[in-house]
Amino acid sequence: MSEFRGTTVLCVSKDGKMAMGADGQVTFGSTVLKATSKKVRKLYHDQVLAGFAGGVADALTLFNRFEAKLEEYRGNLERSAVELVKEWRMDRALRRLEAMLIVADKEHQLLLSGSGELIAPDDGIIAIGSGGPYALASARALFKHSQLDAPAIVGESLNLASQICIYTNSEIVVETL
Repeated sequence: MSEFRGTTVLCVSKDGKMAMGADGQVTFGSTVLKATSKKVRKLYHDQVLAGFAGGVADALTLFNRFEAKLEEYRGNLERSAVELVKEWRMDRALRRLEAMLIVADKEHQLLLSGSGELIAPDDGIIAIGSGGPYALASARALFKHSQLDAPAIVGESLNLASQICIYTNSEIVVETL
C-alpha cells in the first residue's frame, strides 16, 4: 500500500538566531503530488517555530495538538512539548500516528516523536525526515567551516539534501526567530 512520505526539516541555532526550514515535496508512493507544501510555520505570536515530517495527516494532527498546548501553557515551549509527548504516548489513537516534529523558540530546539522521544541537540542543529541525515551533515560542516548565518546554513543544507534525497525537493521555506 502506498503512503505519503518523505520530507526534510532542518533547524539551526547560531549567534542568537534560530532558523528552521523544510522542502515542499509531498510524495505518495513513487509519485510527487505537490511541490510547494509548507511544512514549517511560526506559532504562538511568531515566537515558536515548528516543522513536521511523516505521514501528512498524522503530522498535521500533531502539529495542531502542539499549537493547542502552546496556547494552554502560554508559549512555554518545553512544557508544551513534554505535555504533547505524554499525551502522544498515552492516547491509543495518537500512539499510531507516524510523524515527527521539530519545535524551537529563540533558546531551545526539541525533536518530538510518538515513541516518547523529546530530544534537544547538543550542537544547536537538528534534522528529521528522509533527507535529514544529508541536511544535518551539511549543516554541521557549514556551521563549523563557514561564516554563514543560521538561515543561510539551513537553506544551503536543504538545497544539498534535495540533490541527494529523492523525497526532498528544492522548493525550500526557511523561517527565523
